[in-house]
Amino acid sequence: YQRRVHGSTRICQWLLQKPGSTSYMGSVGKDEYATILASKANQDGVQAEFYTEGGLATGTCAVLVTQDGKARSLVANLSAANSYQHSHLIANWAVAEAACLYYITGFFHTVCPEAIQAIGEHASKTGKTLTMNLSAPFLLQVPIFFERFQSVQPYVDVYFGNETEAATLAEVMKWDTKDLKVIAQRLAQSPKHSCRPRTVVFTQGSENTVVVVADSTRLWYCEEFGTIPCNPEELIDTNGAGDAFVGGFLAGMMQGRPITECVAQANYAANVVIKRSGCSFPPLPSFKYRGTTVRC
Repeated sequence: YQRRVHGSTRICQWLLQKPGSTSYMGSVGKDEYATILASKANQDGVQAEFYTEGGLATGTCAVLVTQDGKARSLVANLSAANSYQHSHLIANWAVAEAACLYYITGFFHTVCPEAIQAIGEHASKTGKTLTMNLSAPFLLQVPIFFERFQSVQPYVDVYFGNETEAATLAEVMKWDTKDLKVIAQRLAQSPKHSCRPRTVVFTQGSENTVVVVADSTRLWYCEEFGTIPCNPEELIDTNGAGDAFVGGFLAGMMQGRPITECVAQANYAANVVIKRSGCSFPPLPSFKYRGTTVRC
């Protein structure tokens, strides 16, 4: 679970190129892997605040990449990732309070719903932005996790997901449609505490990305965006591509860029990552939009 947020945060930080622009909270053990995570975060300029008192080893994930990078299989040992406590968030509330944008994966519904609720209430009260990833179909299919999804839904300003998660959501909600744009609009128009329109971003691998912005009464925006083609010989590892996409989009949001540029930067980040092993990237980004190179 932490791999996904950690990867998106590192990508966002890399694109912003300003140390300390991002912070991250999660749970690790007191071992070599925890040291590696902390070192990588520090090296990339991310402020990491880890909960280490769960008495478990740092979570790990084995990744098998086959078919010349086109296919992957992951086996996770969550371990300490499942031990995060709300008390750690409270103890580090100054870090959370200093943020203007929050990103939480749906996986966290299985770990510490109290922390999600606290962040959601704070974001709503202060007018900050809460973004969330649907993360996996099972989180929408298992009743207790879906209940937690629904309880925090009114606080969420931006949702990310893929076509499989979107189809599962439509099935669970009994929306009787497989049209990705319609599903995105239904989710965008779901109950929300603030009057700010909700944005929904659905990716489809190498196919078009759907972005919808709507409130309870009006559809403000609905568009499809193509992805950046990758030559087969350049494809190394698709693992982390979705996390990189989210990181790129979040960086665009933090820079105040319009949706079109947020998607373009997200596509750029994903395209960089799939040409390398793991969620890794070169020292400096070189994001091009409409012929202009933007170095952050």
